[in-house]
Amino acid sequence: MTEGENARLIAWSHELRSVHARLREALRATRAALDDGEPAEAATRDLLLYCHGFCVALTEHHVGEERLLFPAIAAAHPELADTLRYLSQDHSMIDHLVSGLQAATQRAAPRSEIDQHLEGIAAIMESHFGYEERQLLSVLDTLALSADPHDVLGPL
Repeated sequence: MTEGENARLIAWSHELRSVHARLREALRATRAALDDGEPAEAATRDLLLYCHGFCVALTEHHVGEERLLFPAIAAAHPELADTLRYLSQDHSMIDHLVSGLQAATQRAAPRSEIDQHLEGIAAIMESHFGYEERQLLSVLDTLALSADPHDVLGPL
């Protein structure tokens, strides 16, 4: 393996950690939009923009993993089938929670309801990211996958 190939392989673990960090930051920005204390109409408009960006980024991240990353891992590491199945279940749960948040922001739900949605997403997202990183980072260091990181891990 050449030095360039080794750098590309190791970059997948770096890319995953980097995307997770940016998604965490997007969630913080969404929460900050709520905490600004602007008039309800302006805060709701801003929250819709933040939530839309965050929700799209999180969803696209999971879609890319399901479509490209997980099949490549499964082919190279069949012993991780249960781990990948568990992560896919998390993706479904997060998607359900994101849909609830989107619906709540679109109908200008009360702040307490929006907070509940964000808390649920944050809790599952943190648990999911931590588990995914513990289980897959070393695998990603050796994974031969020639694809655009944007396609594999989402727009962040």
